[in-house]
Amino acid sequence: MATARSAGGSGKGSYYQVSRSHRYSILFALPLLIGYEALAALLAQPGKPELRNGADAILRGTFILIAGPYGSIIFIAVVVLLGIGLVVRDMKRSGGGLRAGVFAGMIVEAAVLAALFGFVIGLTTAKLLGSLHALSLGPIAQTSWPTRLMLSLGAGLYEELFFRVLLVGGLAAGARVVLGFGRRGAGILAAIVGAFVFSAFHYIGPYGDQLQLQSFMFRMLSGLAFSGLYLLRGFGITAWTHALYDAFLLLA
Repeated sequence: MATARSAGGSGKGSYYQVSRSHRYSILFALPLLIGYEALAALLAQPGKPELRNGADAILRGTFILIAGPYGSIIFIAVVVLLGIGLVVRDMKRSGGGLRAGVFAGMIVEAAVLAALFGFVIGLTTAKLLGSLHALSLGPIAQTSWPTRLMLSLGAGLYEELFFRVLLVGGLAAGARVVLGFGRRGAGILAAIVGAFVFSAFHYIGPYGDQLQLQSFMFRMLSGLAFSGLYLLRGFGITAWTHALYDAFLLLA
């Protein structure tokens, strides 16, 4: 997850600095994890396959493949323990506590960015392709609103973890180490490739959308926007922006 420069021994610092630190970023994303897992548990029906966000299914499925029936529990334990470790380490380094005003600013920022992204990305897609028809949400459009809310929260949390933290972060590191790219060039390459993979991901599986040029471009631009936001503002704000962005699309 994105690392912020230490704000100093007192824990004070600019909003821009502290809001992307681990202690704020991870704790800010915690309600997404709790809300998503709670809704998934409540919506689960005995004897029927459990509906999960696709990125969550990939990550969780990897643990299940390795650890069998205990894989899902181990996966959640790893996510929670890793998050706690990063928060504790960051708080020790900063030498300060937490400020409620920072969290308030982060949720306002995420809400504004989600609305702005929806408008700008839609307008840009229309300019590039001539028009933008209503996005086809595929089978997801037929699900209940609690299910769509659950999927929105999961998209914000697990798609950012998978596509931005792991994929874009890994591609950027690979471009620097293997190809000798500078930090900026590696980030640009990773963002473009990651955005393409992110868009293509939405057309896979039984709940995937019908492949259309306009919706593919819309989601690729979304992937570029989220990658840039992750690099600039860290994991927490990007996760919440993505969750609210999806909620605006799925619940409207």
